[in-house]
Amino acid sequence: PVAGKPVKSLEVAGIKKQYLKSRSACKVTFKLPKEAAPHAQKVSIVGDFNNWDGGAAVMNRLKSGDFTITLELETGREYCYRYLIDATKWENDWCADRYRPNPFGCDDSVIIL
Repeated sequence: PVAGKPVKSLEVAGIKKQYLKSRSACKVTFKLPKEAAPHAQKVSIVGDFNNWDGGAAVMNRLKSGDFTITLELETGREYCYRYLIDATKWENDWCADRYRPNPFGCDDSVIIL
């Protein structure tokens, strides 16, 4: 990056943020490593951005065994989310910006845009 120039695409391990110049949105690529769900058949990302609907954002399995999805989210917000593995097991994002306690006695992952 050049000094004084903003970086428009940021990647932190499993999360890539690509801020759009045309509007206040960010394309976010989430990746759940195969180590987090080695035998998973289906992984969804659920959170504030899809009303915690387990079927709204099913992730794609890569040849490596990782699961990935890209979502376009509004900037200037924080979103709570988690991964839902085979509709039975919850997993947090190991690369989340932070974590927030939820009403169920565990933490949600948080992404800050």
